[in-house]
Amino acid sequence: MKVKFTKMHGAGNDYIYVDTARYPIADPARCAVAWSRPHTGIGSDGLVLVGPSDRADFSMRIFNADGSEAAMCGNASRCIGKYVYEYGLTDRTEVTLDTLSGIKRLSLHVDGRGRVRTVTVDMGIPSDIRPVDPGSDFTYEKSIAVSMGNPHLVIFVPDAERIPLAEVGPRLERHPLFPDRVNVEFAHVQDGGRIRMRVWERGSGITQACGTGACATAVAAAFAGLCGPEADVIMDGGTLHISWQGPGKRLLMTGPATRVYDGEIDLPDEEET
Repeated sequence: MKVKFTKMHGAGNDYIYVDTARYPIADPARCAVAWSRPHTGIGSDGLVLVGPSDRADFSMRIFNADGSEAAMCGNASRCIGKYVYEYGLTDRTEVTLDTLSGIKRLSLHVDGRGRVRTVTVDMGIPSDIRPVDPGSDFTYEKSIAVSMGNPHLVIFVPDAERIPLAEVGPRLERHPLFPDRVNVEFAHVQDGGRIRMRVWERGSGITQACGTGACATAVAAAFAGLCGPEADVIMDGGTLHISWQGPGKRLLMTGPATRVYDGEIDLPDEEET
């Protein structure tokens, strides 16, 4: 069976999007592995399935490039908002999305030509915010754990650009403190409510951006007294605006969503994975 897909990215965090109402995917983990390969597949950070829901307007399932399933992705959520509006699956600019980390609310910002330029996602209430000590192998002054429906470890350093992310990222992802593995962000705070952040994503490795990671980084910075309730998180692929008024409050994330191209691909053979 050939499957029609759309390649999209949010601040450089790129995924393959498939409407499962038209193209049911029996083994999404296998498809994610085969299709995400950059040279023999489409190339992406993973696979996103857009489907129906009995609790919300649409559902989202996310499979990382290694086939593992993620509970939530902020960048993918924004892209789904653009996808369902511009492909005529809805005419509403307020959309609810059923994810493994709960119902998310999307506000679509549409231009005069009917194109979704940016999306604001109500990411819910951050939880499990706490300082952690990764041990003597990692000599970082401020390390803070945050849950955005998925686990994050935010580490503040003098200069995020100088961190050997490919070396320390996989070690921290599988740190014993996090039995289900963890997304890892390295960040430093700049002037004017800006935070520079680089990310190692659980199951995908180094990516251009991570929406939940940007949220977790802004929360950790506010928790540590390094910034206020509004922050622009600058990642390799782009910038997201985060608004969080403090513990117990809901967090809003605003950023771009971009369609790259549409295509068609065969389901992978067994030997491809």
